[in-house]
Amino acid sequence: MNSETVGHPDKAVRVRAMFDEIAPRYDLLNHVLSLNIDRRWRSRVTRELAGVLSAPGSRALDLCCGTGDLTMALRRAFPGTDVAGLDFSRQMLVRASSKSGSDRRVSLVQADATLVPFADSGFQAVTIAFGLRNLTSVDEGLAEIYRMLAPGGRAIILEFSRPVLPLLRGAFGFYFHQILPRIGGVVSGSRGAYTYLPKSVAEFPGQKELSRKMEVAGFEGVRYRNLSGGIAAIHVGDRRK
Repeated sequence: MNSETVGHPDKAVRVRAMFDEIAPRYDLLNHVLSLNIDRRWRSRVTRELAGVLSAPGSRALDLCCGTGDLTMALRRAFPGTDVAGLDFSRQMLVRASSKSGSDRRVSLVQADATLVPFADSGFQAVTIAFGLRNLTSVDEGLAEIYRMLAPGGRAIILEFSRPVLPLLRGAFGFYFHQILPRIGGVVSGSRGAYTYLPKSVAEFPGQKELSRKMEVAGFEGVRYRNLSGGIAAIHVGDRRK
C-alpha cells in the first residue's frame, strides 16, 4: 500500500492525510502483515530490470515510492543508476530520506503521480509498487509512465492481485478483509487506512485486464507473473526502441 491518489481534490487531501498519519508505523506493518514476503516481491522487480539498468548512467523512477523500500532496492541492485523516488505524502518521503541519507544518486520528489515534473523519455525504467490502484485513473497513470520511458525502456508494476487457487483466494480474502484491518488499525492507530486497503484492491483490475490496459497505453511485450499464488503480480511492459 503506497500513498498516491489523484482526482477530486477532497479525496486527494483525505488520502494524503491518511498516509501521512500511518507513515511512522508503515514499514513495520508492511513487513509484519505480509510476513516479510513483500521484501521478496521487491527483489523480483529488480531482477526484471537487470538487462535495462546495467549501463552506467541509467536513470530509474520509482513512482508512489512511499518510504523508499523499492527506491533503495533499485539503488543497491544497480550502483551505476540514478534513482528518483516520487510520492504524494510528505511524511512518507521523510522516512524515505532517512534511508537514502546523503546518497547523491537518489533524489526524492513530492508530486502527483499523474502530473510528474519530469520530461518525456527521461528514464530507462519506471516502477510503481502498490500505488497504481490508488490513482483514480489507472489509464492516466499508465499514460504518464509510458510518457517518461525512454525508447527501449521498461515499466514494472507490482500490485496486489487475484489469487489463482480457490482455497488460497478464500483464505486470503478472509485475512485481507477481516484480520488485516483490525491488526493494522490497532498498530497504526488508523482503522480507516487498513479498511481502505482491501477495498482499493477489490476495485483494481485483475491480471489480464491490467495487461490489456497496458497494451492500450502503448506498451509492448506486456506480460505478468503471479507472486505467492497470485496474491500479488508483477506486470512488465516495454517501450519500443
